[in-house]
Amino acid sequence: MPELPEVAALADFLGQQLIGTVVTKVQIVSFAVLKTADPPFSVLEDRAVTGVRRFGKFVCVDAGGVSFVFHLARAGWVRFTDAPNDIRLKMGKGHIAARLSFSGGSGPRGLDLTEAGTKKGMAVYVVRDPSDVPGIAALGPDPFSAGFDVDTLAEILGSSSQQVKGLLRSQSVVAGIGNAYSDEILHAARISPFAIAKSLDREAVQLLYDSIHDILGTALQEASGKAPNELKDTKRSHMRVHGRTGEECPVCGDTVREVSFADTALQYCPTCQTKGKILADRRTSRFLK
Repeated sequence: MPELPEVAALADFLGQQLIGTVVTKVQIVSFAVLKTADPPFSVLEDRAVTGVRRFGKFVCVDAGGVSFVFHLARAGWVRFTDAPNDIRLKMGKGHIAARLSFSGGSGPRGLDLTEAGTKKGMAVYVVRDPSDVPGIAALGPDPFSAGFDVDTLAEILGSSSQQVKGLLRSQSVVAGIGNAYSDEILHAARISPFAIAKSLDREAVQLLYDSIHDILGTALQEASGKAPNELKDTKRSHMRVHGRTGEECPVCGDTVREVSFADTALQYCPTCQTKGKILADRRTSRFLK
């Protein structure tokens, strides 16, 4: 799933490519992805693109008073081309969920939103204001916003009995962090994913705050300027524990471990994060004895 760094890079890339162009055609190939009916998606056509913005994990393409907003979810992605065709796509066929065509600027442009797999979660909205999207309206502070300081994080953590891993992934708490970067942030901060948020002392809160900015900031730099087809590999290549089950921790040399859940998994280093304890699958017990 693309998270804050990849979504920010996508928004920047699309802004560079699309601002100043005109939307010539919108095709919604899978109506399951379209979450709004008023205004109709056809209202985008013949409008000039004036901006591309990021809200958490949402990308917002502004076009003449209306906005095309999308959330890629777990299996969604963007395919961009400067050599689009005019083929009318068949409803429900293939991996393309929506296609937008553009003209003007330095030439024609095409944007496909694709989604693979059987579990569909991609969402598309056509709205007059991005705040009309429920997911955007409910977002917590962005990690790089002026109002997100260590005191804000301390207040968030201090009022929650939730495990810190789940709290970091909650978009209504902090916007933009998902499964992968929460693993990386907690590893950098040397905090167990199962630690209870309000149990963290001030030193741990400061380490967590610094790790959020270090991990996401580095990932933003690495993703910046890259085309959509490069971003997935860039993200994977710099992970230290996420997706590295069975490999050696680059910090201490211990073996990276995994905890599996029904539809997801987390990775961590026992030496760095849990004082050597091996966390068990939460469906069975808290710790392996």
